[in-house]
Amino acid sequence: MLIDCGHNSTTGWNVGSHLRNLGVSYLEQFVITNYDEDHASGHPYLAQNSVNVAWMLRNPTVSAQVVKTLKTDDGMGKGIDSLVSALGHFTLTPSQVVPPEFPNVFIEWFWNPYPYFTDENNLSLVLHLKIHGFSFLFPGDLECAGFRHMLKTNQRFREVVCGIHILVASHHGRENGICPEMFDVWGCRPRLVVISDDYKQYDTQETVQYYASKCSGISDFRRPGNVRRVLTTRYDGELIFTFASGNCYVS
Repeated sequence: MLIDCGHNSTTGWNVGSHLRNLGVSYLEQFVITNYDEDHASGHPYLAQNSVNVAWMLRNPTVSAQVVKTLKTDDGMGKGIDSLVSALGHFTLTPSQVVPPEFPNVFIEWFWNPYPYFTDENNLSLVLHLKIHGFSFLFPGDLECAGFRHMLKTNQRFREVVCGIHILVASHHGRENGICPEMFDVWGCRPRLVVISDDYKQYDTQETVQYYASKCSGISDFRRPGNVRRVLTTRYDGELIFTFASGNCYVS
């Protein structure tokens, strides 16, 4: 399973070449959480490196034409353009294609409908993965209004948020991706928050302290006695989660 597919314009890293270097030429599932270029810029490299995708998971209320409409003002980058072209081959459940199953992984997803929301961020697909019993939530770039609507209208989502172990911070850790009610009303208290971004570009990314106040934390991260509540790719680099003997480890 591949969740989103950006690329690094500075180093030249792209997901297609990376997967081929790992010997991967077939993806059972590709999940696109948000229709912005930073989530899709690496999509053309999949085809260029002959990495085939069997099943695409996305917000089912957002058609290719809707994406084009949403991108009218700022235009479509190469990644979104490539993705929109691929959307014609996929629906939420393609005919005669069985959704993939992954051993020891439970998958469910949530979304706000178009046109109730008409912006890419609040139309993000929210992916919940329970891997060997540990719950991860990938909310794309969902903003506070989108969280509030989902919490108000979806009982299952309310049940999920109070059991999350690892929360990937929405919108790369920006303030507009924080929904205080999710923590203070609905009981979301993860062990760990992960902020995925390359560097701080805005004051609205100063959210580490807030997220840390909502987490119970983990110990011994990369050295004995190191207690952490928030990990960031901009500071901590690549993060790898592994599972063994009923435990989840991050390194």
